[in-house]
Amino acid sequence: MDFADQTKALDSTLTSIEKVLDLDSIRAEIATLEAEVAAPDLWDDQANAQRVTGRLSTLQAEVERVTSLRQRLDDVDLMHQMAVEEGDVDAEAEVANEIARIQKAIDSLEIRTLLSGEYDIRDALVSIRSGAGGVDAADFALMLQRMYIRWAERHGYTVEVYDTSYAEEAGIKSTTFAVKAPYAYGTLSVEAGTHRLVRISPFDNQGRRQTSFAAVEVVPVLEQTDEIDIPEEDIRVDVFRSSGPGGQSVNTTDSAVRLTHIPTGTVVSCQNEKSQLQNKASAMVILKAKLLALKKAEERAQLDEMRGDVQASWGDQMRNYVLNPYQMVKDLRTEYETGNTQAVLDGEIDDFIEAGIRWRRAQGN
Repeated sequence: MDFADQTKALDSTLTSIEKVLDLDSIRAEIATLEAEVAAPDLWDDQANAQRVTGRLSTLQAEVERVTSLRQRLDDVDLMHQMAVEEGDVDAEAEVANEIARIQKAIDSLEIRTLLSGEYDIRDALVSIRSGAGGVDAADFALMLQRMYIRWAERHGYTVEVYDTSYAEEAGIKSTTFAVKAPYAYGTLSVEAGTHRLVRISPFDNQGRRQTSFAAVEVVPVLEQTDEIDIPEEDIRVDVFRSSGPGGQSVNTTDSAVRLTHIPTGTVVSCQNEKSQLQNKASAMVILKAKLLALKKAEERAQLDEMRGDVQASWGDQMRNYVLNPYQMVKDLRTEYETGNTQAVLDGEIDDFIEAGIRWRRAQGN
């Protein structure tokens, strides 16, 4: 493909990406957020301030990413014209290299447009546990943890390790960490599954080849709501006479309150106070706590469904890491592979991730 065809194809792809992302609406939201950031009372509510500033930073980076690619595409056209006019072979070679870099950047940006799932924009919670293979499996789990953390560091993403259970001899039994970045879940979700390592075991004094497994689970970090807002029309209020000990004024007036949350059928009551208003206020506190617990239980059920059942053993692996008798990392779903195993284990997994996202989209998932 000659230069004109290459740049035309890149321009067409980038134009499609710009339409999907809807830069005009993003810029409009940026303007709104900038006005909020300029408000003198912004930090009176720190949680909201962090949400606003974080969202603003994310959107500004998104626009900058697209506009800088557009500028590079314009610049490379000018570079090519000058190189041809001056007959500069070295400059023409640099143009070819820049075209390749732009192509890779646009391919990566295009992947973002494929992440349209309900939770794709969220942070990712990654759990890794060693499977079959004994100490080698525990060591492999540690290698995978390092691989994903190095991947995040390469992209400037924040990683927070919540829990690590170390194995007795070497490696780890399990680990859980968060990758905090926009679309971290949508991006890393294709990494979930069983990973298989084949190598000469450094823990076998006879130097035999060992096969081991580790399971990777990826779920979105769900937003936790500390306060439940209950529309008034969703609650039925019944008052009745208190029963049991409590004194004459408690037992002889209709001060007890029963609240029924109509959408869920949750019922709570309070009759400890003398005042109907006090009982109603106490019952509302209890109802909110119950509804919050119910919401979290539903979220856990969603996470369990997303997590699936990863066995970390023979027959269900999605990627093989072979270090002996040859060097290769191969994804069994996408067929993408590379012989540069050390680079992969050092966190260079973008090509695997992008292939996985495209594969998932092709599957209709």
